Amino acid sequence: MRVLLIGANGYIGRFVADRLLADPAVQLTALGRGDDADVRFDLATGSPGALTRFLDAVHPGVVVNCAGATRGGARELTRHNTVAVATVCEALRRSGCGARLVQVGCGSEYGPSQPGSSTAEDAVPRPGGPYGVSKLAATELVLGSGLDAVVLRVFSPAGPGTPAGSPLGRLAEAMRRAMQSGDGELKLGGLGVQRDFVDVRDVARAVHAASLSAAQGVINIGSGRAVRLRDAAAVLARVAGYGGALHELDAPPGPLRSAIGHPRADADHASPVAYPYPDGCGSWQQADVRTARDRLGWRPRINLEESLADIWMEAACRI
Repeated sequence: MRVLLIGANGYIGRFVADRLLADPAVQLTALGRGDDADVRFDLATGSPGALTRFLDAVHPGVVVNCAGATRGGARELTRHNTVAVATVCEALRRSGCGARLVQVGCGSEYGPSQPGSSTAEDAVPRPGGPYGVSKLAATELVLGSGLDAVVLRVFSPAGPGTPAGSPLGRLAEAMRRAMQSGDGELKLGGLGVQRDFVDVRDVARAVHAASLSAAQGVINIGSGRAVRLRDAAAVLARVAGYGGALHELDAPPGPLRSAIGHPRADADHASPVAYPYPDGCGSWQQADVRTARDRLGWRPRINLEESLADIWMEAACRI
């Protein structure tokens, strides 16, 4: 099976590439903006015609799109997350390859949900920020394209390679700094947010399964269990061997914000630094993952403690 992977150098794309390369039946070609891609192509600026010519030359059976941007203004997010997907869909419609499309979406497309609930694929999406809006628009383009296509709505990926600017990445960095400076107290704020964390390696397994399946439409990929950030902080402290005290500060008033304390070099205690939780999903998000089980034969295998241990190993290397 020939697979064209777009975005192989991204956080999720790297693990998808590893998973696909481990399948001896897969012939993988990586397309991206980096020098290490098999073919250099920028979806945000490249034309559908140019991509069509490449598709006709390579003739893949499956196209996996892991490319996109998670940060930036509305214009940048639209260019990388929506216009880029429009280019892929149009190129596939023009091409004679007849490839199946596996699009990696995100749980942010749903927006805030009722605490205690599990979000299923038939929920009405109400994204709470420009990132979720741009990804939802991409999903609608895929679903309306007439292609053989599936969209995997990935909830909160975690594990090795977790970006340092993500909530779990910031948490690990705060703990690393506390241990490095010998702080016996770490103050953390806004840890009441609950998210459905799924290991990035399990996400890669889901992408592989979707590539081999005939499933279409939207499929949630998550653990099926919401975890409070304060509980993740306690697990991270345990796996890191941090013996200091964790003190949670009240979240600031106004719109929901999450804060991770960064220890000051000139003080004995941590100083909290507030930043918005980036996904616009409010205080709670939990995936209903029964469709992934029924249609892909997929279940998450890696628990959050293992994911956090891998995040900590990378942070500890910076001590």
